[in-house]
Amino acid sequence: MALTEEEIFAKVNEALQDALGVDEDEVTQDATLVGDLGAESIDFLDIVFKLEKAFDITIPREELSPEDILTNSQYVQDGTVTADGLAELERRMPWANLDDFKADPKVQNFGNLLTVGDLCRYVATKVNA
Repeated sequence: MALTEEEIFAKVNEALQDALGVDEDEVTQDATLVGDLGAESIDFLDIVFKLEKAFDITIPREELSPEDILTNSQYVQDGTVTADGLAELERRMPWANLDDFKADPKVQNFGNLLTVGDLCRYVATKVNA
């Protein structure tokens, strides 16, 4: 049975509150996991675990965070993701809104890209597949 956007958001919100110790009202669709909610790399393991458990899905690490693109000299030059790299990110992360990142595609900005809304869209692709 497919879940609604509201049901998915509610479970994602709960997982983020548990993993990050944030308040429910801080978890909005536009909140970035790193910048707004303070997630650190170790937190992502906890978030993934909680989402896998809540939705009974498997989340391969490279799907949520394609670091191999960001460390590949074919896709990155002088700390900036190239047009080919952006195309690959779009192909691998169709659920993510990359507009802000495209405006300033420095590798260091990538971590601040993922929003709660992106995470909900990603989970929806897994749950409703």
